[in-house]
Amino acid sequence: MRMVRWTLGGAALALAVTVAPACKSAESDAERAPAPPASLENLADDVDVVPHAILVDFKDGTTQAQFDAWEADWGVDLELNSVESADEALTLAVGVDDVQGVLERIRQHPSVEAAEPLMEVRASFTPNDPEYAQQWNLKMIDMPKAWERSRGKGVVVAVLDTGIAYEDHDDFKQVPDLKGVKFVPGYDFVNDDEHANDDHGHGTHVAGTIAQATNNGEGVAGVAFEATLMPVKVLNHFGGGTTADIADAIRFAADKGANVINMSLGGGGYSQVMANAVEYARKKGVTVVAAAGNGGRARVEFPAAYPGAVSVSAVGPEGSLAPYSSYGKELDIAAPGGDKRKGDQGGILQNTIDPRDPSRSVYASYQGTSMATPHVAAVAAMLYAAGAKTPDAVEKALYAGAAKVADQAWTEQYGHGLLNAEASLASLGGGMSRWPPLYWALGLLAFVLLTLRGRERPGYLNALLRPAFLVPLLLSTVGVYFVRTWFVSSADVTGSVVEMASLPIPDWERIIFGRRTVSPLFYSALIPVLLSLPAIGWKGLRPAVGGLALGFAGFLAYSAWAGAPALSWMPFTFLAKPWLGFNTVLCIVVARAMLKKEDVP
Repeated sequence: MRMVRWTLGGAALALAVTVAPACKSAESDAERAPAPPASLENLADDVDVVPHAILVDFKDGTTQAQFDAWEADWGVDLELNSVESADEALTLAVGVDDVQGVLERIRQHPSVEAAEPLMEVRASFTPNDPEYAQQWNLKMIDMPKAWERSRGKGVVVAVLDTGIAYEDHDDFKQVPDLKGVKFVPGYDFVNDDEHANDDHGHGTHVAGTIAQATNNGEGVAGVAFEATLMPVKVLNHFGGGTTADIADAIRFAADKGANVINMSLGGGGYSQVMANAVEYARKKGVTVVAAAGNGGRARVEFPAAYPGAVSVSAVGPEGSLAPYSSYGKELDIAAPGGDKRKGDQGGILQNTIDPRDPSRSVYASYQGTSMATPHVAAVAAMLYAAGAKTPDAVEKALYAGAAKVADQAWTEQYGHGLLNAEASLASLGGGMSRWPPLYWALGLLAFVLLTLRGRERPGYLNALLRPAFLVPLLLSTVGVYFVRTWFVSSADVTGSVVEMASLPIPDWERIIFGRRTVSPLFYSALIPVLLSLPAIGWKGLRPAVGGLALGFAGFLAYSAWAGAPALSWMPFTFLAKPWLGFNTVLCIVVARAMLKKEDVP
């Protein structure tokens, strides 16, 4: 049997104990309060403004009867903020279309003390870990805000690595900054026992980035610090392992309840066994995240290059691709991995073991795509905890929230962009879900029917309720999503057909071609237009084409409204929404032509 050696994703193993006081800046007592912003454009980028809402503070004593009389001139409906607001006349208005214009008019009134956009304020979470100030990587991915949305509670992340210093067992000791972190039983595939302890240091460092104990007054912070870790040892004390152990471990983690699998490792050639294992895990609903590699070349290493894996490149403190990071056409996203050319402060700092003495704890600064990968795995855990149900939903949120580089939807160096935890969590609610595209399609159906002339408009909906119309409508908006649930227990057997059927038709290309980005040919009116050509002469085909066209219209319209995906071949991201909008109109035109009364059998 040919055994392929696998190695770590290439973390630099120079250790550095970094202890420094957090810097504080003195603020003058005489510092003047900043003037209110004159316009929405002057608000800071990190200010959360409540859409279409304003806050107006009248002079004390202003009565409701008075500001009710002024509302008509301003074009708003002002209400007291609470029953306690009557004396100070603090009022709110919602549903304001022209916020800036209304504010300009209101501010001119002599009874108005202040008028401004309504802003959202959230509790600020700053961990008390003494070395948190040195973790530039957490600030780069906007963790302080993201922690207010999710911390990964209840989600299991399997760390397939050199093990984790998670317990006191024989000569092994738990590192102090993992005390209090939740663990579920894992396995040591190197030594074939149930104690997946770290004898190298790499795995503990990776695990720390995912879920280091946080706000515990000790060391550093982790990303998804309320997540649960599953230690799975697949690499030995030299950092090497085999495809057999890794494939075995992937299936083990998927079967034992992991929601996310982190693999900060790479090397070797293509392995069908491991590719099958990644596919198996994904079909079980597991998000698999892997390091792109540290060859500094245009080739993503395996397992990151397998279909179904999220491939991660690394950036340094400045946000540019690290010189060691591999990249390529299979890349999905970039994350902080460190760049120590200017010293240890440019690395990723975490608590781990001294590889010379596994019982000794150190705080080490590493660099590598190995360090970038757990950032993405941890944010994936936060997305699951925030309500994401599938790897598809997690990936869409990751990519929608990623900060675009040079306004490009996708590049070989950064994938969909640089990881941003807060933006990805914010996009989760607006990401593509199952039913909204169908609701959009039904709304467009009503629009199509109402815009037909009376003699063309169907007098009843019997023709539109036939399977010939409804089945294409459902396939192009939500897909037969429940088939994956039926076959989840036999994921090895289901194959691409079940996977494809569970997705809307515009997303079938990901299964057919294995694309990392979305083809504008599939996210367009091309398929309905082509199918409408034979329907010109074959009237029996028209209801099906009409349903398909409306389904595509609903899917594309919702995609544009919720946040356009990364479209291949688009030179700039701002072109994606116009493309989707234009093709939505084309689909409506096709549907209108197919559904005229005289053409429906």
